[in-house]
Amino acid sequence: MSLVKATLTELDQSFKDTKPGAKPFEVQFNPETLKVTFANAIVQPQGGDNSSGSGGRQFVGAGTTKLALQLWFDVTAMEKDPVDDVRRLTQKVVYFMTPQKSDQDPKKLAPPGVAFQFGTFLFKGMVEALEESLEFFSPEGKPLRASVNLTLSQQKILESNLEGDGKVPARPGHAPLKSAKKDDSLQKIAGANGKDDWQSIAAGNGIEDPLRMAAGTLVDLNAGVSLGGGVDIGASASIGGSIGGSFGASASAGASLNASLGGSASASLSIG
Repeated sequence: MSLVKATLTELDQSFKDTKPGAKPFEVQFNPETLKVTFANAIVQPQGGDNSSGSGGRQFVGAGTTKLALQLWFDVTAMEKDPVDDVRRLTQKVVYFMTPQKSDQDPKKLAPPGVAFQFGTFLFKGMVEALEESLEFFSPEGKPLRASVNLTLSQQKILESNLEGDGKVPARPGHAPLKSAKKDDSLQKIAGANGKDDWQSIAAGNGIEDPLRMAAGTLVDLNAGVSLGGGVDIGASASIGGSIGGSFGASASAGASLNASLGGSASASLSIG
């Protein structure tokens, strides 16, 4: 699976669709953190009762959402088409701060709309602030590394439109594991998860001592084997003399035995 890269794409002045001919600009390094801030426009009415608390406040407009992130650029780490000055890369980000003429009124200027997308995260808005730090200069005085702090905003509360139910499908070779705590037994762990066949679970996980498990032992509760065992016990006794007698007993049982206790046993007793 290839690494997904974050992109910046210019929007038309409706801030909804991609501007015709605009191509996504792929960042060099993905941001480590995306900070999203939500705010509503609330004011305290003039002459109102300040002691009334939130009851005296009024919602006066649509909320806003802001996105803050940091991007890194380093020309010394470029594997394809390297350049000599990191500003040749960052100027593609600074472009989104550059005012442009409005389609409705050429006398007015405004920064272009931008869509920031990183995987399933999508934010459409306007660059409100940009801070660029230049670092690591070449002997000729050219900056080779830079960090760019971006703040984007949109005039509404951002809603996350997530598809599906969000459940992660089971993958072959991957099973949820339970971790044993101090003084845990396999029987206790299995019982807490609705499992009563702890003997077969022990065999399936290769646990030799299910009664005394080391803390942190990982157990797959879905693993198990069907075990069979037999026990034969026989006893006989004879007493010489006028009184003689013999008795015998045998028993057999089939059970699922603990992996550490499996096997068969036999015993005989003779007295004479």
